Amino acid sequence: MFVKAGSDGRLFMVLWLKGVTFNVTIIDTKRQTKIVQKLCPGGQLPFLLYGMEEHKDTNKIEEFLYPKLAALNPESNTAEQDIFAKFSAYIKNSNPALSDNLEKGLLKALKVLDNHLTSRHSEEVDETSAEDEGISQRKFLDGSELTLADCNLLPMLHIVQVKKKYQGFTIPEAFQGVQQYLSNAYAQEESASTCPDDEIKLTYEQGSKALK
Repeated sequence: MFVKAGSDGRLFMVLWLKGVTFNVTIIDTKRQTKIVQKLCPGGQLPFLLYGMEEHKDTNKIEEFLYPKLAALNPESNTAEQDIFAKFSAYIKNSNPALSDNLEKGLLKALKVLDNHLTSRHSEEVDETSAEDEGISQRKFLDGSELTLADCNLLPMLHIVQVKKKYQGFTIPEAFQGVQQYLSNAYAQEESASTCPDDEIKLTYEQGSKALK
């Protein structure tokens, strides 16, 4: 597996979770080896080689490393895709005139997540029932158990929660799906979290540095 120099929190988290013993070899993308030139001529990392298999997408690498934690519903992997980018733009903004629009962009991304969390997956729908069964009752993005999708989302939401002290932004109570999701996740972490606490903290710390 080839990653950028330093700790790659997401992929290292999965390796530690899987119990893999591994060594880190730093790559200087400005002085690429033949294999790096072949697989990522633009210097884009990470990528993984396993025999003749090549994996160049972070999500796909995670699923390859720990398939039993992969989300079954593809939309579970994309429900949060804009949150970090929108929050990063909002938190870094130094122009007060742009603040309202950037906050609206973040709220829109959170609304997409909220809609996903409250919408029922196909396995939750009883096609034989004539009654409206209401919102989803699942605890996490993909179901009743944490998956890799949650391990990627939770550190982002934790950053949003913590940063409200400095920016005054808070996740609206009206986003009931997000609020319940966070409650479920924190309750899970207090008992026996699928995402180890140290690894969540590592990913959170790296995300915080990216926002500075």
